[in-house]
Amino acid sequence: MIKCHLSRILGERKLKVAEVARDTGINRNTLHRLYNETATRVELEVIEQLCNHLNIGVGDLLEVITP
Repeated sequence: MIKCHLSRILGERKLKVAEVARDTGINRNTLHRLYNETATRVELEVIEQLCNHLNIGVGDLLEVITP
């Protein structure tokens, strides 16, 4: 299972999904799915844009959880 830490990161930085969508051009629905961890697939370009915008690494955004 892959855990997405977008909600925690945005909360710590007091950012809203709408702000990130506006600043990056990433579709708001895509960001909501990542935020709520309901996304089943994400384009690598989206991950790259998010990491660049938030100045984080992929490992900070996504984590593999083993049962």
